[in-house]
Amino acid sequence: MAPSKVQVQIGDTQFPKSPGSGGSWGAASYGSAVHEACMAVRSKLNASPGETYEQALARRNLKEISAQVESKPDGATKKYSMHAFGAQFAEVRVDPDLGMVKVTRFLGVFGAGRILNHKTAKSQMIGGIVWGISQALHEETHLDERYGNFVNNNLGEYHVPVNADIPNIDVMFLDEKYPYVNPLGVKGVGEIGIVGAGAAVANAIYHATGKRIRDLPITPDKLL
Repeated sequence: MAPSKVQVQIGDTQFPKSPGSGGSWGAASYGSAVHEACMAVRSKLNASPGETYEQALARRNLKEISAQVESKPDGATKKYSMHAFGAQFAEVRVDPDLGMVKVTRFLGVFGAGRILNHKTAKSQMIGGIVWGISQALHEETHLDERYGNFVNNNLGEYHVPVNADIPNIDVMFLDEKYPYVNPLGVKGVGEIGIVGAGAAVANAIYHATGKRIRDLPITPDKLL
């Protein structure tokens, strides 16, 4: 069946309760429900080998066929880890006189189960890595202890990276087939891009300078 013929209905208060889309579990939750519903339709239709859906419907004098399923975890989370994982590598150059740090190359390699859309998944990882580089070198809030206000709550004083601060970022996905996580074999790709990026930059700075800085962002005054 062509994807254009599939109708999706969401966001209606008349529908049953479902999980939220936070914590990287949207595709796993909704995708599993869609997969199981499709399997139920296929079983109900009982098409013959080589028979199209249109032919199977015509043979049974039906215009359409529907099925309802309830998709729930099967207890595998108590036996297996469901987490995405990855390794990240940064190359930096540090000016010995000024303490300025420049990230010149970055690579992220991830195992995130079955990748449903390579372009969007890769973009998600690149975005997370940009955040991690920004966390390591740029972003810092300053609190007014008298009133509890952030005094640099604007883009003029809260530093974020621009294009010139971000190197060419390579992202690779492992061909991971993990049968226990859910029927589609997908894992979350929401946060895994950022969690190791800042650490990779800090480790590269340590390798270059011998200074282990644990207070982010790593600014020139902490290196000189």
